[in-house]
Amino acid sequence: MAFDEGLYALAQEFLEPLGRVSMRRMMGAAVLYLDGTVFAVIDDRIWFKSDPESDAEWDAAGCERFSFTGKDGKVETMNYRRAPDDVYDDAEAMQRWASLAVAAGLRSAARKKPRKKA
Repeated sequence: MAFDEGLYALAQEFLEPLGRVSMRRMMGAAVLYLDGTVFAVIDDRIWFKSDPESDAEWDAAGCERFSFTGKDGKVETMNYRRAPDDVYDDAEAMQRWASLAVAAGLRSAARKKPRKKA
C-alpha cells in the first residue's frame, strides 16, 4: 500500500472551509484528521470513516468497505468506505462525504472509554 501525497494536498485544499486537515503516516498509508478527529485513511485513494449509523448512505452510493487479507488468509474489513469518484474533482462532494466521515469519527471517539491511569 503506497501513500499518495497528492491526495493529502487535495484533501487539505478541498476541506479548508471545514477546518484543518492533518495526517499521520501509518504502515505505508496515512490517517487523516479534520481538526483532530479521524475521518479518513489514504493510500492510492481516499477511504472515509463509516459506522453503523452512516452505513446506509455509503451503501446507497455503492462505496465498498475497506478490506485486507490477514496473515492467516482471512479477509478482514474495517469501518472505512471507498470515496465516491466525484470527491477527486468536486470540492463540495468531498466536503459532503468528509462531513459524514467526521461525524462517524466523533461518534467513535465518544464511544471509547478513557484509559485508566497507571
